[in-house]
Amino acid sequence: MTDSLSLYDIDLTIRLTEAPGAPEYVFRLTASGGALAEGCTLPDSPAALEAVSRHGEDIFFPQPGPPKLCTQQYGGPQVAVVTGWFDGREVNSQFSRTDGCEIARWRTMAPLLGGVAGSTGAV
Repeated sequence: MTDSLSLYDIDLTIRLTEAPGAPEYVFRLTASGGALAEGCTLPDSPAALEAVSRHGEDIFFPQPGPPKLCTQQYGGPQVAVVTGWFDGREVNSQFSRTDGCEIARWRTMAPLLGGVAGSTGAV
């Protein structure tokens, strides 16, 4: 993780479905040198860039470790798939709300998943 947003080049496509069989929403986040680039389509692109710059390394490329204990709670049927590039590394990450750990990941990246800063990510 870094404190500087200027290190990252980002080109991500986000595909979000609210429920099985529901329409798919497609968003895009692009940035070069820490600045938003043309073509961003998220409702709050600056907040999404902040979330990705701050948490992207840990969320997209988690380090192996001991198994996590997650609360068995259900947060909803939403699924988001994020693909593209983050700082020269290929991203292919899925987000859901199937347990406490996944809900926490979703909330951390909510602006990237189509929400506004501080939201749950729902559009």
